[in-house]
Amino acid sequence: MRIGKWSTGGGSTRSADRSETSSSGTTRSLVAPVLIGLLLIYLLVCVVVGWYWSREPDLQPISSARDSQTVPVSGELTAVTVAHLMSTLLNKPGGFITNDVAPPGLWLDNMPHWEFGVLVQVRDMTRAMRRDMARSQSQSAEDLDLAKAEPLFHFDNDSWAFPATESEYQSGLNAMEKYTRRLQAGDADFYARADNLASWVGDVNTRLGSLSQRLSASVDQGAITDGSRPREKTPWTEIDDTFFEARGSAWALIHLLRAIEVDFAEVIGRKNAQASLHQIIRELEATQEPLWSPIILNGGGYGMLANHSLVMANYLSRANAALIDLRQLLEQG
Repeated sequence: MRIGKWSTGGGSTRSADRSETSSSGTTRSLVAPVLIGLLLIYLLVCVVVGWYWSREPDLQPISSARDSQTVPVSGELTAVTVAHLMSTLLNKPGGFITNDVAPPGLWLDNMPHWEFGVLVQVRDMTRAMRRDMARSQSQSAEDLDLAKAEPLFHFDNDSWAFPATESEYQSGLNAMEKYTRRLQAGDADFYARADNLASWVGDVNTRLGSLSQRLSASVDQGAITDGSRPREKTPWTEIDDTFFEARGSAWALIHLLRAIEVDFAEVIGRKNAQASLHQIIRELEATQEPLWSPIILNGGGYGMLANHSLVMANYLSRANAALIDLRQLLEQG
């Protein structure tokens, strides 16, 4: 009886072991498909979010955000526009992406270069305001808020922490907004003179000339740029980078030139420079047309494929030519 009892118990144990082994094997076989499914869902979410974050902001008109019956002060719209551009970089979908260290921001390539194009124009205008527009003469003291904002906007755009780029730019934005409030209250200065505007136009002229050259270098024409050294062709891996940097720079310039048209209206009218200014804005607006191709094409000559870089370079070159005319008008007595 004892032997039979033990025999029955052993069979039950072996049956239970086989059942547990089968169950654990089934569990392990289900883990891999589940993990793969979750990974695919994660990648799909990253693609959708990345597409949304890569959408460029629209060209919406900027106002001083005060009631319509308040007379704007000179320089108010320019200061508001600079603050708006920086606020857009920090608060657009996805925020500031250039310094992201995790997907999907880490995988995005075009938007960081667009952000850099905008950032360069913000830096140039803030420097011009600090150096010239907010000072009556070269011996005048500089505005303290602009003196704080300008170096903060020049902080490394790729710092993730200690400190983060966003925190430094936000501090600069706060200083610019404080200057704007003081300007509206009559406690800050802005001198809308022809020489101040001509100096900034010269900076813009240099920036657009460089961008136009880099865009044109998407094709190898063996051109000579300085009389001795051939122009280097832009590597194919950098063609889209240059394109989106130019697109962001043009987007920011359109807003700034619209503000200049208001704040320097008297000077522009006195110099008969309205036509040149409007020509610049029209050419830059053409750079913001929707891009229907999923990639930046680099066709050559009169082939079947377009060359988006050369199209962009054409608009920037035409805007640059009008900028030269504008500067000459401003510098005339």
